[in-house]
Amino acid sequence: MSKFEGVLVSDHWLQSQFTQVQLRTLKSKFLSLKNQNGEVTCQDLPILLAKLKPFNEIFKEKEIGDLLCEYGLDMSKEIEFEGFLRAYLNLHAQAAAKLGNSNNNSSSFLQATTTTLLHTIDESEKESYVAHINSYLRDDPFMKQFLPIDPATNALFELARDGVLLCKLINVAVPNTIDERAINTKRVLNPWERNENHTLCLNSAKAIGCTVVNIGNQDLVEGRPHLVLGLISQIIKIQLLADLNLRKTPQLVELVEDNNDVEELLGLAPEKLLLKWMNFHLKKAGYKKPVTNFSSDLKDGEAYAYLLNVLAPEHCTPATLDTKDPAERANLVLEHAEKMDCKRYLAPKDIVEGSTNLNLAFVAQIFHQRNGLSTDSKKISFAEMMTDDVQMSREERCFRLWINSLGISSYVNNLFEDVRNGWTLLEVLDKVSPGSVNWKHATKPPIKMPFRKVENCNQVIKIGKHLKFSLVNVAGNDFVQGNKKLILAFLWQLMRFNMLQLLKNLRSRSNGKEITDADILKWANKKVKNTGRVSQMESFRDKSLSNGIFFLELLSAVEARVVNWNLVTKGESEEEKKLNATYIISVARKLGCSIFLLPEDIMEVNQKMILMLTASIMYWSLQQSPTDESESSPSSVPETPEASPAPSVNGDEESFVGAEMTVLSIDDAASDTTGSSTQENDTFLQ
Repeated sequence: MSKFEGVLVSDHWLQSQFTQVQLRTLKSKFLSLKNQNGEVTCQDLPILLAKLKPFNEIFKEKEIGDLLCEYGLDMSKEIEFEGFLRAYLNLHAQAAAKLGNSNNNSSSFLQATTTTLLHTIDESEKESYVAHINSYLRDDPFMKQFLPIDPATNALFELARDGVLLCKLINVAVPNTIDERAINTKRVLNPWERNENHTLCLNSAKAIGCTVVNIGNQDLVEGRPHLVLGLISQIIKIQLLADLNLRKTPQLVELVEDNNDVEELLGLAPEKLLLKWMNFHLKKAGYKKPVTNFSSDLKDGEAYAYLLNVLAPEHCTPATLDTKDPAERANLVLEHAEKMDCKRYLAPKDIVEGSTNLNLAFVAQIFHQRNGLSTDSKKISFAEMMTDDVQMSREERCFRLWINSLGISSYVNNLFEDVRNGWTLLEVLDKVSPGSVNWKHATKPPIKMPFRKVENCNQVIKIGKHLKFSLVNVAGNDFVQGNKKLILAFLWQLMRFNMLQLLKNLRSRSNGKEITDADILKWANKKVKNTGRVSQMESFRDKSLSNGIFFLELLSAVEARVVNWNLVTKGESEEEKKLNATYIISVARKLGCSIFLLPEDIMEVNQKMILMLTASIMYWSLQQSPTDESESSPSSVPETPEASPAPSVNGDEESFVGAEMTVLSIDDAASDTTGSSTQENDTFLQ
């Protein structure tokens, strides 16, 4: 099965001094120091360490250099990662001594002072999320034996260790994301089964839009509170904001003055749309101050009082506005909301203290319960007509989720709107082809000057042509204008380029030829044939693939224990085909494949998505047992020790390659090229 050891250190004591999160963070920093020869020398360390907390507050760069020399390091020589860790611990011991820390255990000081990631959790948020879980999963046949969870204890994090809770919560947020038949739900799970659940969880979380580049499988196994709570927060947020778009709630078109503003509405992130909705009602209620955030602008409770009075006047009381004490007003606001049957996501102190996440959850709950928008406006019919064709909508979803899984700084809410300024596409290009972007000639949002957007998009086109994409008669302005077909065609080629580069890197050490879609087809057929089964696919358009049997046999061929054949149907009816397709996707994610296709893509034999699925399985298989693939691969591939699909904190370690191998699809119209030059695996990383 997939390897989930994370960052391994040969010295067990040294490994024990760090968490996996810290190891991944430090390794990414260490790898960033590599020179052109792929080496890190001791003289590079002071520059890096002087920028890290707490060293940047205690030592100057020269002091760090002197201390490293005292440890016996030859500043002109190369240093390995473990040597860097030892130097890091020694420096921490010096920092502890300088601060007067009486504890001689440098590890405890490390735990207390490392601030590359937050190690504290918000108890109010924890209590709120526990209440949410208790409410939505209380009737689940498996989970009800563990519920209700006591928010005063660490039971939430203990329960999350097996992965079942998180998988169930994903299905609450976006129903049917995970085929629950693929979840291992025994009372006591062995390490493999637990790892499978976490792999399924992380890949499914990415498939609904969560950002998981700072969360690894081992972190969930260890129940890291801040990371578990962070993931739960994202899942619940996706659930609460699911209806904040024109397709789900066409009444939102009432928020704009005329149809020309609808495009602006389409481009808003759900949080921004929620604020726009809130301000729309506050303006009607006579509230003068605009609400621009879910924290400081809501602390006094006045905005809530006005909002609830206009949405549910039958429950309003003058005392809510008349009271002078913010805490008392916040309490009255919550009492008003409860009369509207809003779930209580926060306490009065959370309003007064300006808890962003809990306030957002509360406002979203109010929206769900009573949005106060028109149900018979003529504008609604206009909004309903704006739906794209099904195929384009699926491709938009696939590319959007893929981009968000890459770990770039931008987050895409609406693909066609968010790429129009060119910045997001430049970030993706820099991720897929490092060094290709000239950032001096790029303009970061917000961009007021339209020609700056064109400049960004022109550079996107220029890089695409350099990478030998098919971009005949395509100009940057086409992207700025939001030409959907051209945007989709470009992104498809970008995914193709990424896939070919990653596969090329796997084989670069053995000087193999390029892998093509024909090689992927041949590999899959031979893999299934070698198990003694007779299923074959003629092409990625083969209609016989719609029943799903071939892919289940392929998954079973690469890992025999991953498919439970008792759950497989014959795939004769549409219902049986859907059951198989849903199971295939969850089994592939459980195996370690990060994919974004839908069951309908398998049932309808969507050529691009079928190729993506096949190549993803192939990539995973080659990573696990490359020597077994020589008969169907151009050449054997050395095994990658850190091929875990669990991504790193900053995306700089080799294990991230496996996580982002989700871009496996080739357009017939695209040229069969692979880009300009061979890169080492870690050059593709952040």
